[in-house]
Amino acid sequence: MTTMEAASSAAAAREPIAPHIITELPGPKARAIIARDEAVASPSLTRAYPLVAESGAGMVVTDVDGNRFLDFAAGIAVCSTGHAHPKVTAAIKEQADRLIHIAATDFYEPRYLELMERLAAIAPFKEKARVFLTNSGTEAVEGAIKLARYHTHRSGIIAFEGGFHGRTLGSLSLTNSKIKQRAGFGPLLPMVHHAPFPRVRAWRDQTGGDGSAELAYLKSTIFGRQISPKDVAAIVVEPIQGEGGYFPAPPLFLRGLRELCDEHGIVLIADEIQSGMGRTGRWWAIEDAGVEPDVVTVAKGIASGMPIGAFIGRDSLWTWPPGAHGSTFAGNPVCAAAALATIDVIESEGLATARAMGDRLRAGLEEVASQTDAVVDIRGAGLMLGVEFTSHGEAEAVQEAAFQGGLLTLECGESSLRFSPPLIVDAESVDTAIRIFGESLSAAKRPERGPAETGG
Repeated sequence: MTTMEAASSAAAAREPIAPHIITELPGPKARAIIARDEAVASPSLTRAYPLVAESGAGMVVTDVDGNRFLDFAAGIAVCSTGHAHPKVTAAIKEQADRLIHIAATDFYEPRYLELMERLAAIAPFKEKARVFLTNSGTEAVEGAIKLARYHTHRSGIIAFEGGFHGRTLGSLSLTNSKIKQRAGFGPLLPMVHHAPFPRVRAWRDQTGGDGSAELAYLKSTIFGRQISPKDVAAIVVEPIQGEGGYFPAPPLFLRGLRELCDEHGIVLIADEIQSGMGRTGRWWAIEDAGVEPDVVTVAKGIASGMPIGAFIGRDSLWTWPPGAHGSTFAGNPVCAAAALATIDVIESEGLATARAMGDRLRAGLEEVASQTDAVVDIRGAGLMLGVEFTSHGEAEAVQEAAFQGGLLTLECGESSLRFSPPLIVDAESVDTAIRIFGESLSAAKRPERGPAETGG
């Protein structure tokens, strides 16, 4: 990227968001593309609203009809450095000119190694780390499951109600957030058991406890009646549930899982595909609880939109031999270069910004929501915040009104909206999002609608 191009991109990111929509939504170009899409796309795709994106810069997405939107969905928490960050796009272009593919399963490549070193250096445990790069989050979970099973010589997996871990058959066996994601795909992996996850509502009604009841159920019912802990290879948990509704796990609950794993020789896998890479103001959400997992999975925010992920594990777990696991495209040089640039930006700008702007966003959302009884809870950490409504219909109506007003959000859980802007979001954009959210609350008519599915 030239200096002029970089300056232009940065300037676009700073431009104020137009408070109005230029054309009817969807506009004529968008309607034409949507019609073509419907003729060829898999019917399994779920689109939240008729956004047809043309370009993006910083926090702003422009559609094919020229409408501009403030992006507080960030491609499902993927665009951690915003759209077209100059440092990331420069790294992509430079690497594409040098080498696009070599298959790191079979050969060595510098960017692959550099990314593994950077991820190992920020691993959320003290023991030396090893890394396997993947193409996606679901592949990272699949690999982590395989590693745990091979190392422990056990088959059982404990996952949690409301959890989302991917859609390929192994990770789908753990996923429990929406029945549509699992219906019709059995049989799934055997010996997978789902335990209750503590759904703590911390803002308005202060319910959900500290996770001790859920730990007791896991010990007495899951381990007491359904599967022996000596048959369990891994416990897989999201420190903050993503698709399940942005519910943070209480520290006591995560500490209890760590103790159970230590007691029974079980591998603790932290699925940080949505919550990791600085989104909460730390590299990993589990760090807030002071708990060290054995394996952490990462993907969404790792490379600002390029398809790459990883599972990172303690050195002592990697007991499988050469050929036990591999991937043709994983760790692709262009994706790895984007990830290295993304880590640089998060390290220099994103971590501190996620903490400060997360506090500002939460305070603004709470102030607006305090004026209505439609909002049940506001929860999360850093720039991973969920707003829960009294019904799915209300959440959907506010999401649609926000889109019409120029703000991109995305539903999650049963009746929540997620706010997951780029980690470099500024105060002006946060304040604009809060204003549009307030206007959307007023504009929404709260219709009762059937359940819908987005994200993941």
